[in-house]
Amino acid sequence: MNSQPPAQGIASKERERKALLNLLGDEDPMVYEAVRQRIVSLGPEVCVWLKPHTLSGDPQVRRHSLTIIRHFAKREADREFLLFCLHKGDDLDLEQGTLMLARTAYPEINFDAYHALLDTFAETIAPKLKPNLTPRELLSVINHHLFKELGFRGDEETYFDPKNSYLNQVLDRRKGNPISLCLVYLLIARRLKLPIAGIGLPGHFVCRYQSSMDSVYIDAFDQGRLLTKADCVQFLLHSAFGLHEQFLTPVSSRRMLMRMCGNLHQSYLHLDAKEDALRMQGYLAALSPAANA
Repeated sequence: MNSQPPAQGIASKERERKALLNLLGDEDPMVYEAVRQRIVSLGPEVCVWLKPHTLSGDPQVRRHSLTIIRHFAKREADREFLLFCLHKGDDLDLEQGTLMLARTAYPEINFDAYHALLDTFAETIAPKLKPNLTPRELLSVINHHLFKELGFRGDEETYFDPKNSYLNQVLDRRKGNPISLCLVYLLIARRLKLPIAGIGLPGHFVCRYQSSMDSVYIDAFDQGRLLTKADCVQFLLHSAFGLHEQFLTPVSSRRMLMRMCGNLHQSYLHLDAKEDALRMQGYLAALSPAANA
């Protein structure tokens, strides 16, 4: 039986809240950590009374309030993405899935803004794709806009930076790894209704334009360099994986999302970010064929 009257219980909670807020501006890291743990233990409803303090005149209170609110936003994004992975099939919405993945690291992102940005890229390219163009000429038009005018490029300097795998960061920074740049290429190609698919070569990722006229491979990491099937076969023959037809077969949206999570897992391991690496392991398990059976 609760011996404390309801009014006293409310007053007690209010006093604790004020005490926690006062301590939130403490410059001692150990004090802040203790306060943060207590606030987090109270659950996501704390975001309601913390939100006004994100505009506090005290920079410490402002920063710490934002950090705690962001913690709960990331936790909710993580839950939603796991549910998406578990309940969607091979033909999942790749654009939605990759933005949901990005939100687990950047909970503040605006999905509509990135949808609109990709729309703008496609709308700029569309008038230049004349009906008489050959597949290679058509791809050269896309490549010129993406890699020359917009400045997308492969990030060779900081290859393992997790930003190279998050769609919002790739679009903002105009650089990424092979699969994320192919993702941008694919999302634009879908808006243009072009027959382009992702090809998951081992250790690399490219796109393929397939029509009755021609089959052309695109290395988005290398400024959209156009390749033949023979070039890809040579790459496989010189790799440790050998030549298998499955390596030249288009991958499903689910497999592509899974591979992106795998890249992030490797990036976080490389950076010794154990908590984030463990988070990616959870996504990989949820995307595995067994989880979706």
